[in-house]
Amino acid sequence: MSTIKVFSGSSNPEFVHKVCDYLGEKPGAIIRKKFSDGETFIKLGENIRGADVFLVQSTSYPTNDHIMELLLMIDACQRASAGRITAVIPYYGYARQDRKSEPRVPISAKVLANLIETIGVDRVLTMDLHADQIQGFFDIPVDHLYGSAVFIEYARKLNIPDLTVVSPDAGGSERARFIAKRLDATLALIDKRRPMANVAEVMNVIGDVHGRNVLIVDDMIDTAGTITKAIYALKEKGALDAYVFASHAVLSGAGIDRLKEMPVKQMFFTDSIKHPRLEELTNVTIMSVAGLFGEAIRRIHHDESVNALFLE
Repeated sequence: MSTIKVFSGSSNPEFVHKVCDYLGEKPGAIIRKKFSDGETFIKLGENIRGADVFLVQSTSYPTNDHIMELLLMIDACQRASAGRITAVIPYYGYARQDRKSEPRVPISAKVLANLIETIGVDRVLTMDLHADQIQGFFDIPVDHLYGSAVFIEYARKLNIPDLTVVSPDAGGSERARFIAKRLDATLALIDKRRPMANVAEVMNVIGDVHGRNVLIVDDMIDTAGTITKAIYALKEKGALDAYVFASHAVLSGAGIDRLKEMPVKQMFFTDSIKHPRLEELTNVTIMSVAGLFGEAIRRIHHDESVNALFLE
């Protein structure tokens, strides 16, 4: 069997070390630096000929730099005769533009998929895409993990009484329903209208939340505008304690400052993104999905079913 090699981009090296600890491997040697004009330089520091290579890189802030770094890592592996190359992208950026929603706009999620595939990757491993259909933008295998697999076990230990799981928009209703079913909770939905990018206007709460604790679940929190409006709408409808779970802590702009002011008992994020200001929040729990990715990588390497990971 071919040798397994795991290389880290610069987006989240600590996460890659956790993944490698799970696998019992050491991160591959790699040199990453910038030229004086800002161009990215990549060099693999060890032989990978015939190896099963996994390149771990979230396309988080600075997004374009991290994407370029990933593309150069893929090309370096191609030119070094890697046996198979898997792009491990815990957080897949540019995913919000997944369709042509208005005239004269790109489908950015498809553009990124084309770039990754054209450079020469053999498969993609990612988690909680903003839209499931992005998997179909690739003509190569895509393994799609779910952060809820880790969160559900944690939430059960909290044993929150009278719980209602809330989706902050219609697009996340399947995710909320999945979690609600496994926590034996009721389900509610926020009906909202978004007049422009990063601006959300809550219209109505569908479902009974009066006198109940609420858990709002989403794939990511960016500027925290949607989640803030959702929580206040739920409070106005008589909700008690509010909890938040989101896989990806994007938290750009005023995101962190808004979270500080929100009337939330506890928030949960995964470590798919390394955010430098998360420690400013005293009511946040970071749950590691490194073991989930490590097990998926192990199964891919041994040609075992990744789907079975969610059926056990």
